[in-house]
This record gives sequence, structure tokens and C-alpha cells, in this order.
Amino acid sequence: MLATAGALPRGPGWSYEFKWDGVRVLSSFAGGPPQLWARSGAVVTLAYPEVAALSLPPDSLLDGEMVVLDAAGRPSFTALAERMHVRDPGRAARLAVTLPVTYMIFDLLRYGGEPLLRIPYADRRARLENLDLGAGHWMVPPAFADGPATEAAARENHLEGVMAKRLDAPYLPGARSPDWIKIKFDQAGDYVIGGWRPGVRKLGGLLVGVPGPDGRLRFRGRVGGGIGARAERELLAALAPLATPVSPFEADAVPREDARGARWVRPELVAEVRYGNRTPDGRLRFPRFLRLRPDKSPDECAEEDDDG
Repeated sequence: MLATAGALPRGPGWSYEFKWDGVRVLSSFAGGPPQLWARSGAVVTLAYPEVAALSLPPDSLLDGEMVVLDAAGRPSFTALAERMHVRDPGRAARLAVTLPVTYMIFDLLRYGGEPLLRIPYADRRARLENLDLGAGHWMVPPAFADGPATEAAARENHLEGVMAKRLDAPYLPGARSPDWIKIKFDQAGDYVIGGWRPGVRKLGGLLVGVPGPDGRLRFRGRVGGGIGARAERELLAALAPLATPVSPFEADAVPREDARGARWVRPELVAEVRYGNRTPDGRLRFPRFLRLRPDKSPDECAEEDDDG
């Protein structure tokens, strides 16, 4: 079951949870350690050996999200990225020590052969909270009745957002339902365009950065979302006279996969970009182009803290 993006719903018919910056994982039980499944349907059991001790009766099924928490107790997608594609048991075991995951379990879909998909979310949640799951690299994260207070707490703790779930809703496998609403806390900032790459259309993505102390750009990512046909025409017309054979980015700053086929431009144009958050090395996550900012000069593109 998938969520629909939207505004925070109000009223007594909703439950609210923190939105964790992780990857969705289902866990099924057949009398031994759980089998773990990614949203794609791929088996990912080998990637997370620290969850092997989680135990439920045979023919049980949990839904949740795998996260890596940083030293401050906040989820780090950057750290999780090192875990999610590991299939070598030895490497997975080493990473389980240095970058342990926490399985945030938020739904109970079947228990001991009893199907629970059709019962209301409130009843599934109560059943889940009453389970004796023991101690380990898993938890049932809290749910709250006060939506605005949950949103305020999520913002204060620099979390990704809030999930709102309708209390009387069944679980709809494979459906993107308005009974689950995700509220993400997007950021926006101004970034200098240092190049672009072709894609399926002529303009596949912008390469953006911020000025460093030596005047060269610090790479902040490739922005492909939000560029419609009209914006593409506007951008290509503005970028064409700025073409240059030399990259304006710091040496080795642009990853090889982004630099391949890039068209460099003089760093004179500023774009406003919306994004989810920034990785520890400054890269934008989920960036989307909003508009050109002819009223801004490149030296005005100083980054602010993500909570500002």
C-alpha cells in the first residue's frame, strides 16, 4: 500500500507517524528468520542480517521501513545507501556492526495465518503494538492522535515529514491510496547552473552548484525534475550563449556519471530549486527545477541550513 502526497489532514479519524527516510521492507515468517522483501519484489534478506533474530509465528507478515540512524538518532539515507544493495554475507555482517539498521515496523498484515488486510488500520495497529517482538534492531515507532503536534515535532527533529493514516482504512496492496497521506518537508534554494546534460529530451538535467572560496562551483547535484517543455525552451535559449569547453566546477567535484556528455556553461545563471533535503556532502535529494532567477547573481547563492 502506497501513500498519496498532500496536506496534513485534520480530525479524529486519523493517526499520525513520523516519516522515516529509509526504504520499504516487508518481512514474512515461515518458522525461522524472516524473509525480507523490497518494494520491487526483490529478496533483500542478505542485506540486513541484524534482523534475523526477529521472530513471529509461521505465516505472518509485517510491513515497515529499514533505516540507519545517525549519532543524533536521526535517519540517514546516505548511510542506508551503503546497506541496501549489499548481497555479500561477509560485507553485510561487517556493515551490520558499523552501520546497523533499525527496522521501523508500522503494520501487521497477517498473523499466524490470519489475514488482517481487511480490518481497519486502528485494529491492525493495536494488534501490532500488543505483539511481543523482543529486543533487537527493530521497533514499532510511535503513532499520535494530534497531527499538528506531530508535524511540529518532526520539523523540530529535522525529520523527512509526517505520515497520516485513516483509522478505519483497510490495507490495499499495490494501491496508492488517499487513506495514507505523506507530508514531506521540502526545502528550496538558489543554485548556479554550471552545465547541463541531454537526456530523453534535449535537456535531461541541469548541473548545479554554489560558489566556493576560489570562485569555482561546489557541485550540488543534477536537477532533472520540474523541467517542462516551456521551461526547457527557456533554459536552452539562456544556456546556449554561455557555452564553454571548461567545467566551472571544482576539480573532480562532478561524479563521472553526471559529467559524461555534459555541456558546460559559464556560471552566470541562477535557478531556484526545490528539494527534499541535503546529504552530508551537500548533494540535493529529490531536486526539482522551479524557475530561473534573473534577479539573483551567482554570488548571492549562499546555502542556508536545511532547517532555515
